[in-house]
Formats: sequence, C-alpha cells, structure tokens
Amino acid sequence: MAGTNPTLRRRQLASRLRELREQAGKSIKEAAEQLECSPAKISRIETAQRGALPRDVRDLCLFYGMTEQTQIDVLMSLAREAKQQVWWQETEDVDFRPFLGLEIDATSISEYETTTVPGLLQTEEYARAIIKGYLPGMDPDVLEERVAYRLRRQERLHGPNPPKYWVLLDESVLHRHVGGVDVMRKQLEHIEETSELPHVTIQVIPFTVGAHMGFDSAFVLLEFSDPTIGDTVYLDTLMGSFYLEKAKELERFRETLNHLRAVALSPQESAAHIARAYDRFAA
Repeated sequence: MAGTNPTLRRRQLASRLRELREQAGKSIKEAAEQLECSPAKISRIETAQRGALPRDVRDLCLFYGMTEQTQIDVLMSLAREAKQQVWWQETEDVDFRPFLGLEIDATSISEYETTTVPGLLQTEEYARAIIKGYLPGMDPDVLEERVAYRLRRQERLHGPNPPKYWVLLDESVLHRHVGGVDVMRKQLEHIEETSELPHVTIQVIPFTVGAHMGFDSAFVLLEFSDPTIGDTVYLDTLMGSFYLEKAKELERFRETLNHLRAVALSPQESAAHIARAYDRFAA
C-alpha cells in the first residue's frame, strides 16, 4: 500500500529533501530564497505538513547539488504521488486524515486505551454509541459516515499483510456501559474473537495494578519498516491531535509500553478477564 499512499509519500519526500539540504550545507532561509518563498513553506515541506510542487522539488534538488536526473525524477514522482486522492481523504474529519494515512501502512500498531475500546476493535453499534456520546448533536449523516470509516479501517486487520497489533486496555473499558447491555455484550465478544488472530495481542491492565506509567493519556505508536517514513506516536486530546516523532519522545512512549505490558495480565489471563466481563453483562 505504501506505493500509493500519499501520506507516506509526503513523509518520504520530506525526509529526503531535508537530508539533501543538510548534506549541501544550506539553511532553510537559503532554500526559501532560491524558491522565492517564505522559510515557513520550506519548513512545512520538510516536516511533511504540506506537499511540494514537482517543479519546486526539481529546483531544490539542483540547488542542493543533485545532478543525477534519475534521482531527481524519483523525487518529483514522490511529489506527484503525494497529491493523489485516496478514500480516507474524503472524510469530513480533517484532523484525523493524517492518522488514517499512517495507520493504513504501519507494520506495527501498539495502542493503549484508558476509557474506550480502540477504533480498530469496535463493533458498528459500539462505534455509533461512542461517537454519539462524544459529539452529541452531530448530523446523522456525518455520524454514519464516521462509523463507516471506522469500520473500513478494520479491514486491514483481516486482509493480506496485516500489521502486528498490540492492544493494552485499562480494565474500566470492559465495564463502562456504552450503548447498553446488548451492545457491550456484542463488543466484548468481538474483542475475544479478534484476540484469536495470530497478529493480534490484547492485554488488560486490572484495577489491582494501581498507579502506573500510563496514567497521563491514551496513545498509539505507529511503526514502519521504511526508515524514511519515521515512527510516530499519536495523541488524541480535547485540545486536538498531536504527532510525536522525536527520538526522545518515542523512547519515552516505548518505555511506557514496555512497563504496561509487564504489569498487565498475560494475553491468556486477559482473555479470561474479558470473558468474565461478558458474563456479567449476560447475567
């Protein structure tokens, strides 16, 4: 999928242009003067916050001393492919589009959730109840669109070359009555079934653990086989979405994940815990 993913193409292009500029000993200001644009534009291109026109890529490559036309053509192709339209760019949830573009090609997804079932594990009914509760008053058509996109994301778990998916759930997720008893029963059953997939690992962090390193917030770590893309931590908060990519930031979240995996119940114990939660809703 990476070959047709504009999000990843933009990140690959950003990484290569930044590398070329640094190797040439040029500053962002000098690059901006060459293109007759603002330094902010160059900075946004190099951080994949915006795309680049193929002609701008060509001019930057020449300015940085790249003379091999084949290599220039490759980078210009990346710029064109970064502008292709794909299904997740049609969602009205603009802030979530970058995450969808990363998630769909991640080779490993590690997710810690404190309050709700992660989107990749949600049933249709649970997803509808969650979105309705989180955003009351949403237009019904927009609501159904978001539910449809959430379900479409899950197709990758069941398709060819699925990612390694490791989920850590706070125990409260299993007990919160989202959508009612019937919805929760079906949801817990779905989690049990998904946990049986060979590439999926689900662990529950029981209440008995007490304080732990994950108290701050839920997060997702997306990892990629291509080093030019860069691993990313995604945070979804009331103040907006945040993407963390610096080495020290990634190290902190990997440390937190390792801690949570150590204090959580084993996958087998977690499955039994989920089954008991299901029984309580079925009683």
